[in-house]
Amino acid sequence: MPFSRISRNLRGAFNGCRCYLSIRDHNHRFLLSQTPIDSTQQVMRSLIFSKGIPAFYSSRYQIHHQSSSLVEDELDPFSLVADELLHIGNKLREMVVAEVPKLASAAEYFFKMGVEGKRFRPTVLLLMSTALNLPIPPVLPPMELGGATRNDLRSRQQRIAEITEMIHVASLLHDDVLDDAVTRRGRGSLNFVMGNKLAVLAGDFLLSRACVTLASLKNTEVVSLLAKVVEHLVTGEVMQMTTTSDQRCSMEYYMEKTYYKTASLISNSCKAIAILAGQTTEVAVLAFEYGKNLGLAFQLIDDVLDFTGTSASLGKGSLSDIQHGIVTAPILFAMEEFPQLRTIVEEGFEKTENVNIALDYLGKSRGIQKTRELAVKHATLAAEAIDSLPESDDEDVRKSRKALVELTQIVITRTK
Repeated sequence: MPFSRISRNLRGAFNGCRCYLSIRDHNHRFLLSQTPIDSTQQVMRSLIFSKGIPAFYSSRYQIHHQSSSLVEDELDPFSLVADELLHIGNKLREMVVAEVPKLASAAEYFFKMGVEGKRFRPTVLLLMSTALNLPIPPVLPPMELGGATRNDLRSRQQRIAEITEMIHVASLLHDDVLDDAVTRRGRGSLNFVMGNKLAVLAGDFLLSRACVTLASLKNTEVVSLLAKVVEHLVTGEVMQMTTTSDQRCSMEYYMEKTYYKTASLISNSCKAIAILAGQTTEVAVLAFEYGKNLGLAFQLIDDVLDFTGTSASLGKGSLSDIQHGIVTAPILFAMEEFPQLRTIVEEGFEKTENVNIALDYLGKSRGIQKTRELAVKHATLAAEAIDSLPESDDEDVRKSRKALVELTQIVITRTK
């Protein structure tokens, strides 16, 4: 197949990319270089690089700041909250039970043991809950915190994690219908296995369950935040479906759409965690900024992997975006170097020939490197938001903050 051949060529071409990040006093410097390699160098390269990710990233992602040393020893963020993730997984399976067997089977499709994914978003939110375990401000905002024990608060924050995961999975089900996807998380997508109608209804059912759980929190500000997320998901999808020629070729438009489709959910959920804890507006904004920049970095790396990854590693088809006519950051950056690529983008990618031409331009450009660079920039901003939180001597708080910084490295070095 020409797509798989092109994808392999791109992966080989971009393995030679070397990226360096230097950060001091909040000034960022990104240096990238790419040089041709012969067969001997290719053998040597295989000892240095792993699946196209620069060795610099995989060894450590160090963030140096004069006032803090958050990153000291390597930490597995997921292990810190493993017990809670197991509990949330069980709760989610209980919450998606339905009276109609077919609907129940569809709703629990991606919540079954073994196919629920790594629970990235619940992990972020549980770590954020501990990271914000700070003294409550003397003057509380009007909310349902008075008299609540710390265990009560943690339970409410766990419900935010459950709500977020249900909204996320619902959006995946709906996206797969719109994209005519056939695989998801390494198995047949729900729409492929059970049909579009049931997939849409299963997504709607998950959103309704999320709404019921959200209402149980009895916090109007949090309800408003997460209701806005659902609006953003729809807005982002419509933006993607109804672009004008200028909008398709605009990086600003692309980043706005990416915020709506990907980053809004995690950023507003992080803010909800802070609001439930009764934290100040300043702390809530820092939590939001962490989630926003982490979400943007995550999607930018997704865009890279769509060109450089394999279907097996991604759990879905590679080159799926361009085959569906979706223009992402690597192509937009390539267009800056090769303006003639815009003509191909405007014609669309219904023809295989146009896909091949676009991929050829991408291979000659620095589109992949620039997308990684932008992802690193947003990951750095996310880490700086954590570094800016009020200081704490609590060991659990400090460890959770280290884990949140570690997640910024995991996001930019992942290969699937």
